[in-house]
Amino acid sequence: MDREWNDSQPIYRQLRDRVVAMILDGVLKEGDPLPSVRNVAAEYRVNPLTVLKGYQQLVDEGLVESRRGRGMFINAGARSLLLEGERQKFLGEEWPRVCATIQRLGLKAEELVDGAAGRSSSDAAPSKTAESNPPKEER
Repeated sequence: MDREWNDSQPIYRQLRDRVVAMILDGVLKEGDPLPSVRNVAAEYRVNPLTVLKGYQQLVDEGLVESRRGRGMFINAGARSLLLEGERQKFLGEEWPRVCATIQRLGLKAEELVDGAAGRSSSDAAPSKTAESNPPKEER
């Protein structure tokens, strides 16, 4: 987890969002324990009650369960529940803005696909110039 906090929202909410991101990214899987409240509080120098409040939000959302005396664990189905919620949020809040930008710029579907494919392939594969121009031997 990132050690920096921003002032735009409460720390407990940022903690909750970081755990959600870890679940979505597969860092935390179903059945995995959450780090203890004490460890998180000490590591990030926040009040244990702040950590507990963030964790309690996860419990209230049905993503995490508290096992008395053992800690808190990721519930089965938490990732799929989060994915569905995040997809709905994206389609309802972010997609309309993205769509408006696409229309404003006059972009076509092919350009978007080519642009996305070009970025991902250039990140993963070596450049064509490097492949077609092998290094010259020293004499």
